[in-house]
Amino acid sequence: MTEKRSEAFKELQPTLDQYAGVKGSLITILQKAQEIYGYLSKDCINHIADATGIKPAKIYGVATFYAQFRLEPIGKYLLMMCQGTACHVNGSEAIYETVCEELGIVDGETTEDNIFTINNVACLGCCSLAPVMMVRSTDGDETYGNLTKDSVRAILKEIAARG
Repeated sequence: MTEKRSEAFKELQPTLDQYAGVKGSLITILQKAQEIYGYLSKDCINHIADATGIKPAKIYGVATFYAQFRLEPIGKYLLMMCQGTACHVNGSEAIYETVCEELGIVDGETTEDNIFTINNVACLGCCSLAPVMMVRSTDGDETYGNLTKDSVRAILKEIAARG
């Protein structure tokens, strides 16, 4: 393991130490790495492999199997578009299409300016507010409910103005 890589992933070291030799802890380690770095880079996967003795191919296999993991960086604002039953019945598809039109991207993509990334999710658990969108950033999560095409456009403009 290179010293440079160790330095780059020093925030992850306490987690690696905590789960050293603990069978079945790979997902927990990957979740923490993604929480810290925003996504699982090739270098991060290789660092985890070196630290745990798990082959990089196996780690990559786990990371690509579960939808929760990202292998590419995301925008400053992650738009999680609920597609659960209540949201679907209340027009989430039209809201999603409006967001896509406004930003010029689709599910899983990031705007060229790295401000927004869109992800469709199964359920956000806010069914009484359907249709719902959650916006995740370093400032925390914001939930927007009872969305309309006009309200979601206004929300996107307001978020974009934050920079």
